[in-house]
Order: sequence, then structure tokens, then C-alpha cells
Amino acid sequence: MRVPTVRVEKLNDQPIRPERRYILYWMVAARRTRWSFGLDHAIQTARRLARPLVVFEPLRVDHPYASARFHRFVMDGMAHNQAAFAQSPVRYLPYVERAPGDGRGLLEALAADACVVVTDYQPGFFLSRMQRAAATKVGALLERVDGIGMIPLATTPRAFPTAHAYRRFMQQSLTQHLTTPTPDPLVGLDLPAAPDIAASLRPAWLPTPAGALTDDALLASLPIDHEVGPVATLRGGHAQARAALDRFLTCGLERYVDERLDPGADAQSGLSPYLHFGHVGVHEVFDAIARREQWSPSVLGPTKGAREGFWGMSPESEAFLDELVTWREVGHVYSHHRDDFDRYDGQPDWARATLEAHRTDARAVRYDRDALERAETHDEIWNAAQRQLVRDGRIHNALRMLWGKKILEWSDDPEQAWDRLVYLNNRWALDGRDANSWSGIGWVLGRFDRPWGPERPIFGMIRYMSSDQARRKMRLGAYLARWGPTESAV
Repeated sequence: MRVPTVRVEKLNDQPIRPERRYILYWMVAARRTRWSFGLDHAIQTARRLARPLVVFEPLRVDHPYASARFHRFVMDGMAHNQAAFAQSPVRYLPYVERAPGDGRGLLEALAADACVVVTDYQPGFFLSRMQRAAATKVGALLERVDGIGMIPLATTPRAFPTAHAYRRFMQQSLTQHLTTPTPDPLVGLDLPAAPDIAASLRPAWLPTPAGALTDDALLASLPIDHEVGPVATLRGGHAQARAALDRFLTCGLERYVDERLDPGADAQSGLSPYLHFGHVGVHEVFDAIARREQWSPSVLGPTKGAREGFWGMSPESEAFLDELVTWREVGHVYSHHRDDFDRYDGQPDWARATLEAHRTDARAVRYDRDALERAETHDEIWNAAQRQLVRDGRIHNALRMLWGKKILEWSDDPEQAWDRLVYLNNRWALDGRDANSWSGIGWVLGRFDRPWGPERPIFGMIRYMSSDQARRKMRLGAYLARWGPTESAV
């Protein structure tokens, strides 16, 4: 099945070069071999031009917040891809940069023999800027494929101000976009065998050997942030992502409505790091839910933006899909349409106005950034959430917003709060730097929300949350015991 044309974007005006040796797929966002519109399009292009396919998956050491935590997770995925591509005619080139600048020029060198270069899309981090810069340097057509959500980003008219507004648009548009990627496009793949490219590369550009991708010695040698270490209980790659999805379907989904906001329960999917790094895609997750529900598009309900009743599924699946589709995609759409998605200036006018009116309000307590990072505050719930972030790479969803609201309360002004939220989240969270990270950070300060009364000091009309409220509403005993003060968080 061909990739919908609305998902394919030309990033330059270069022509197709049919006389060249291969098709190059520059894999940077959808880092997987299954359920990928990007890989599907690269394969289709290779078939059309009767050329081999070369897949280039790089990992830089100088990207923002590069750390052992993120490198370990991505390299796990690269090792999985290496094994999958080894059983196909595709030439896979994994490349872990050893020093800043070592990989400079490698993409252009590979593209010099490419008929077409294909890449994949993820708004919200530096990847889009990197791809547009590369489009001016590669001497071939560069096409970018959007497989990030159920709704193609090119069909969205604007950044939506609320989840309800996007949900209504999505519900009215979904039936036009139910085409899915190929579950396993490498099965029976009949492309010509790709040439051995490594022999023509500079020593600093040689692909990373398969064994090195899982070797802790290579990871330890890289000039990245090693204070942010790997999460011992969580490994990357599609196999791990699929295992997490299957566990959720078996053990978590039935409890999702009643227990997902209980920090002591294990009723969440755990998929966000895999979605962020592209080790699993939204279409595979949706397909698994739909199969479990024996779902058909014929049961879709009203399209007025309601959270319940649209999908025609069980309450737990409806609730999960609202997170997976509505809340996840509204953030990607925002990052796609707005250049200021990652800045405080990108907050809604009403939110900045009310925070400005309370800029000089007295703060009873203030903490510097180091104290916050070390979880050295007077609030045991906040400290527990921060320790979970540092050690586990995530914060339970029910506490993540409380965590952010307290940072606003304890900072000198909203801009400082924004900077601290960005730093702590993007440095430590496995799914940080994602469009959904900017949604969460922005939501703390009013994005996708509305004014709430009564007006309060510091917060103004921004939605207020407190630890006392959390104690009344949540069962926190097990959570606080698990993430208690055994030692400094960092």
C-alpha cells in the first residue's frame, strides 16, 4: 500500500537522480523497522527506481541534553534494527558519533550516491531544523515523511488552543486517514542487494559495529552527560516496546480508568519513551487496541469533541485513546505550526497576562535549581516525584503537573519557572524533549487550559494544584515509601 501523499513533504527542489546507486533512508525519528510510513516510502521509492536501499541511522554526541540515559536507550534500538535489517537486502549503517563533529559531512557523502534521500518527521526537538539545514546541502531530492500521528500534520489548519478543539477536528477528520503503515515491510522484501559502502568512508565515518551498540565500554567513552545514567529497568528497541504494549493490554488497560491516577498502582502503559524515540508508532498501538476491541470504523460515534463515546469502544480503551491520540497529537500539532512552542513567549496571551500581574507577589518559599534537582525541598510529595524523575526517567502522570506547579510557586518569576521546568524535564525524563514535553511544561503555565478562579497569589488565574489536594485525592503511601529519602536524588 502506498504512503498517503499528504504525509510526504519535499524539503528541497533537487531532482530525483535515477542514475545513482541507491535510495538513502536517513532514520532520525521513526527508529524502527515495523509500522513506519518513513520506511514504507523509502522501500516504495527503491522499488520504483529499481535501486537498493541503504538505511543510515545516526546518533550525535552534541545534541541538547545528550546523556548516557538517552544514548543507551537509542543504541538499544539501533542494535534491534541491526538484527532486523541483517535478515533483509537492506544495507543498514548505524553510526554513533565518538566525538563532536566526527559525523559532519557524512550525510552529504552518503547522499552523493543517492537517487533520493528519505527521512522521517518529529516536531518538537532540533530534528526539524537539522533536516531543513541538510536539505540545502544534499545533492538529491530530500523527502520527509510524517508518521507521528493518526492525523497527518499537513492536514491540520493551525495550532489548536485546547484539547477539546483538536479532539473535535480529529473526530471529524479521522475516517479520511485510517491508512496504516506496513506491519513488517522487511518480510519477503525483494529489493536489489545494496553495495558495501563502508569501504569508501573515512575512518571517522565507519558504521558502529553491532557488538559495540550494546557495549557499555563504548557508552562510557562518549563525551556526553554521564551523571544522567541509564535506567536499569528499562531498555530501548521495538521488541521492548512491543513487550511493554502487550503487558499493558494484559495487565493495565482494564484498570486504566480506575487506577491510572493512583501513583501506587501500575496501570499506565509505559509507552511514552518508546513513542518519543520512535521505537514504536501510534498506528501499531492503535491497531493492538482495535484488535482487542474487535473494532470497526463503522461504530465511530458523534464528532462534537466529547472525550467519551467517539471510538465506540470500552471505557478503558476510550480513555487511553484520548491520551494516545488527542492529548499526544495536540502537542505535535502545536509544535508543527509554531516556532515558539519551546519558549515562554509561546504561552497563551491570557496566561502570560495573569502571570505578569502577579510577577511581584511574595513567595513564602524559594529554592534554587540545584536544590530542586537534588529533591531538597520541604514537600515530601514533590521530593518523591523528583526522585522518581532522576532515578526512573519519568514522573507518574498524576503527580507530574503538581511537580510543575510547585516549581512555579517556588521560582522568582514565571520565566525562571519555565527555564527550570525545561531543564529538569529535558535532562532527566526519558520522554523529555518531545512535543508532549512542551505540552506538559506549557500546561503548567496555562497552555491548552483556560482561566480558573478564584484568582490566587503567584498563580493568578492559572489552574492551581497543591500537595494537600493530592493527599486528599490520592493513595500515596506506597508511592512515598518507594521514592522516599534514602539519599540525595542526584
